[in-house]
This record gives sequence, structure tokens and C-alpha cells, in this order.
Amino acid sequence: MTVRAMDALDKKILDLIQTDFPLDPRPYARIGEQFELTEAEALARVRTLKGKGIIRRIGGNFQSRKLGWTSTLCAAQVPEDRLDEFVAEVNRHPGVTHNYLRQHAYNVWFTLIAPGVDKVREILAGITAKTGIEILNLPAEKTFKIKVDFPMSDSDSEQE
Repeated sequence: MTVRAMDALDKKILDLIQTDFPLDPRPYARIGEQFELTEAEALARVRTLKGKGIIRRIGGNFQSRKLGWTSTLCAAQVPEDRLDEFVAEVNRHPGVTHNYLRQHAYNVWFTLIAPGVDKVREILAGITAKTGIEILNLPAEKTFKIKVDFPMSDSDSEQE
């Protein structure tokens, strides 16, 4: 089976969904309209990109503080033979938004969002109680938000 490389249209779709994903009951129909595709064709292209790992996730980003929630960065020193167990326990919590393995004494880093400081502490204490691994809770003192898009196409010069 051959894997189709991304073409100019895939890149244009990626540009659109990064910056202006349609808030519509049928977003792929709206995407299709912009690129003269059917809803099914637009959805199939996005599914293919997701299947290839080019798209990791599609979802909203909310400003947790404005919703009254608390987010924190966490780090843990996890023995190599306990990584799978620890990561599985961390990832079981819906407020975990990122979880990374690092080449460092603190080799597991993750972010956690919860409905308040007490809930963050409760979740982290629960993970520690279940795994026996202490977790550094590193709440931000100041929040810096940056918008990151990865421009995929030069709409004016790229041909399909």
C-alpha cells in the first residue's frame, strides 16, 4: 500500500483548520465549500492526515483561568521500569493536557488543568498515592500565551 504525500490542497486545509476552523454543526461541509470538495472528501483528507500523525488533535483551546480553573506544570523522577505504569496513571486524568518524556533526572513532565488549586493538589496526591512517585507541582507565576500556527502553504504561489 502506498501512502499519498501531502499535496497543496492538504496544506491549504491544514492552514484553515489551524486558524479558522468553522464553528458549525457541519464544519467539514464548510471546509469542503471553501476548496470545492464534498463534505466527505474534506473529512477524508483530514482523517488521512490524522492517521498519518500529521494532525495530532482537533479541539478547542480555552483560557482556563478565565473559566476559573487552575493549570500547572508537573515533573517527576520515574524509574525506567515504572514509566509505563506512571504514565498510564497520569494519562487517566482528563485534566492532563500534555505528557512528555525528557532526558533529565525529572524525566516525566506533564500539564494538569483542574477546577481549582485544591483539586490540582488532590489529583497530584492521588497519583502519588497510587504510584509512590512524588510529583513537583510548578504552577506558573505569570502566564504567557503565544499563538502558534504552522503555515503550510503559500496560497499565492502553490499550485495543486
